Amino acid sequence: MRRPVWILHLFVVGLAVHNFAMAELYAAGIRGTALELVSAWKEALLALGLAIVLREHGSLRFRPTTVDWLAIAFGAFVLVYGLIPQHWLGGAATHKGVLLGVRHDLLPVAAYFFGRGLNLTVRDVRYLGVTILSTAAAVATFGLIDIYTIPLSWWRSSGAPDWYRYQLGFKDPGLSNLPENFVYNTGNEHPLRRLVSTFLSPLASSYLLVTALLLAAAWILQLRPRLALWLPTTALLYAGLLWTHSRSSYLALSLGLLVFAALRPQWRTPLLAAALLSVAVGFAFVKVYPQIAPSSSYTSAELTVQRATAHKAGAGPAVDPNGVEDASISEHIKSLRAGISAVFHHPQGYGPGNAGSTAARTGVTIEAGESTYTELGVDTGLVGGLLFLAWSLALLWRGMRCSAWLGAAMVAMLALGLQTDIIGVPWLVYVLWPLSGWRISHPEL
Repeated sequence: MRRPVWILHLFVVGLAVHNFAMAELYAAGIRGTALELVSAWKEALLALGLAIVLREHGSLRFRPTTVDWLAIAFGAFVLVYGLIPQHWLGGAATHKGVLLGVRHDLLPVAAYFFGRGLNLTVRDVRYLGVTILSTAAAVATFGLIDIYTIPLSWWRSSGAPDWYRYQLGFKDPGLSNLPENFVYNTGNEHPLRRLVSTFLSPLASSYLLVTALLLAAAWILQLRPRLALWLPTTALLYAGLLWTHSRSSYLALSLGLLVFAALRPQWRTPLLAAALLSVAVGFAFVKVYPQIAPSSSYTSAELTVQRATAHKAGAGPAVDPNGVEDASISEHIKSLRAGISAVFHHPQGYGPGNAGSTAARTGVTIEAGESTYTELGVDTGLVGGLLFLAWSLALLWRGMRCSAWLGAAMVAMLALGLQTDIIGVPWLVYVLWPLSGWRISHPEL
């Protein structure tokens, strides 16, 4: 029990299949409070992990650093803002929304301190790396099989739509209440399938695959394993990433490789070549994707919604032939600008529960969406948002000096946080933040 690394293994595997499993449990009749209790397994395991490292002799006996104090300060801001009455701040979150918002904002802090108390060996971490790579390979394999063999009609009749709508509270009628990014809208009423895998999300799947590819690069360069095994594995992971059709993740992978190259000069040439090749292949793939991706069709009800959305004033083109500029990119930029404006025009914040998916689930006005940093600025005010940013930068500074691949992965994910709620992806929070905390505690390994 001195090294509860088994909890990290469960996070790596369990969170990769969490969405799919919960949707199928909903379809099997496990709903409401019962399903909420089941889905809270991850929070329960994290609480258990914190209890173990607190109880074990010497587990948390470390000298607090600037990174720790910044984490504590941000966590304190979240708790204080969770206790302030919403009407004092101008927010409108429900009690449930406040609880969900506080949980969302505090998870990185709790996960980090769990990792800070871990006492893992090099062997423990290598076994964990095998689990990460195996899980990523399984996600890529299932996703690639799914988009070419499982029809969209099966997903419409699965437990996923009702789980998202009735259990989680997301109401998006655009695709029979499947997640909005489930397919790629081409603008011609025949959407293209993209890899969603067990995450039921192309974005979350791509973030796991980016992390795994950076880890694979580190192992190939450092351990020099047999290429007969690693070339097919890496090709599978990269194919899975390509089929998510997530351009931001393509760029994040290249950014991670560039950071890796800067941190390990002895591997600079192959890493720089891999970064440039990844960008070129990624955007070439985007251009040819409409010719090779499986297409599907909207139902009559979905077409009604799609056509109404297309006729809204100011609606841009759904897709650009060159794959560079389209409605998705424009929407991300618009959302980021709106979020920044909301934070600077209301610097005291609105309180937890007024931003992002939490606000969407509880039916209140979304004051900021998508970007991690603007959402936290709405939840905890400008000062709270800046504290999270300062903590993240300090974590990167310390982490990159200890582990090149982990630092590269965190840079890639925090960069993605500009246009997505990165701490709203449980796999990343429960895996990368504990590893970052552990690495700071053991820089010598």
